[in-house]
Amino acid sequence: MEQRDKQKEITRLTFSVFFISLSCGLLVYAFVYLTEHLESGLSKIAHTYWPLQLIFPFIGLSLIFFLRQYLFKKRENKGIKEIYDSLKTRHNELKFYKIPSHLINGLLTIGFGGSTGIEVSTVVASASVGAVTHKEQKIHPLFRRELIAAGVAAGVTALFGSPLAGMLFAFEVILKKVTQLSFVLVLGAVLLVWGLDFVLNTKPLFTLQVDHWNYSALPWFLLLGAFSALNSVYLTKSVLFFKERFARVRHGRRIIFCSLAISCCILTFPALYGDGYHYLRELLADEGSLVFSLTLLTALGGVLVLKPLVCSLTLAGGGDGGVFGPSLFTGAFAGLFTALILQRVFGAELIPLNFMLVGMAAVLSACLHAPLTAIFVVCGITGNYTLLIPLAAASLVSKIIAQQIVPYTVYSYSSYKSGP
Repeated sequence: MEQRDKQKEITRLTFSVFFISLSCGLLVYAFVYLTEHLESGLSKIAHTYWPLQLIFPFIGLSLIFFLRQYLFKKRENKGIKEIYDSLKTRHNELKFYKIPSHLINGLLTIGFGGSTGIEVSTVVASASVGAVTHKEQKIHPLFRRELIAAGVAAGVTALFGSPLAGMLFAFEVILKKVTQLSFVLVLGAVLLVWGLDFVLNTKPLFTLQVDHWNYSALPWFLLLGAFSALNSVYLTKSVLFFKERFARVRHGRRIIFCSLAISCCILTFPALYGDGYHYLRELLADEGSLVFSLTLLTALGGVLVLKPLVCSLTLAGGGDGGVFGPSLFTGAFAGLFTALILQRVFGAELIPLNFMLVGMAAVLSACLHAPLTAIFVVCGITGNYTLLIPLAAASLVSKIIAQQIVPYTVYSYSSYKSGP
């Protein structure tokens, strides 16, 4: 009898992982497709009729507020903290409404110009798929953590097209430990999504040709790692600062002030609209034609200063998301900024594209305190592993420095409460 029960449990677990992987993969692909098209369409309209940039963020944050008030019964979203709370105790369950809540609010946030990313919305929604499946299938409570991790891993794999990134994020950021069972279930989840990715023939987030890197540039990559750590701390501190400042401000005033500030920043630097990936694609494709100039340097510096502020205002105003996407965006600009300065001041022969990609990984590593995840996320979104050594070196340096300045316990990614 005991053997029969064990077989049933294994069968239910196998079916659950298959269902979670398929559901998360399809949800994420649809979410990314809808977000890209909404953001692209509205940003083109806003740039053509610039006064609309003043009202789009207000419309987005207002819609999110009303949806939370009336459709989602005033139940707030807390970002990644929801997953951590759920793993600590079964009293904080990830319920079904978390899936549409995060996906719809994430879509509206990015589409209407909120300067954050879809990654946190995706991760929490995917974790909720795992938690709901566990409950509906009436699987033993001991396997709840593993199914939540399988959902997270499946979601991240679908987002970045990298099974390694999905696995490492699940273990390095969510579970923070590896057991034999969790490894098998998470591995099964990412392989299933990877197979789905192959069948659907999805493309990397950025299609780039990285041919080589010079070993003589390794010290400069380490310097970029240190600079990236400072950018990460600035982003983290900004989110925490605005969270505290707006905690007691009434919702109406909060939305008006935050949306107006976001609009002004977008008018100054259009690249700050939404997650900025559309602009980043163009920048990465044209980096070879960029030459040092005071105008370019001012623009890059302006984005580095304003992106964390606009991200913080988006979240403080009720937008759904986190610092994952802004880390990648800020890192690319930090890398280009560093490369241009080093070329000009020291005459270093550098490849700006390489510095942009390494900067993406370094800032993400410092924000997540997870260098392995950051390395394979960047490898996944570019479909290229040529820069593995400089990615590892800069990511490790940035993580160590950031960890000394901002302990993980106050890291905004896990402690920030998204939304009013």
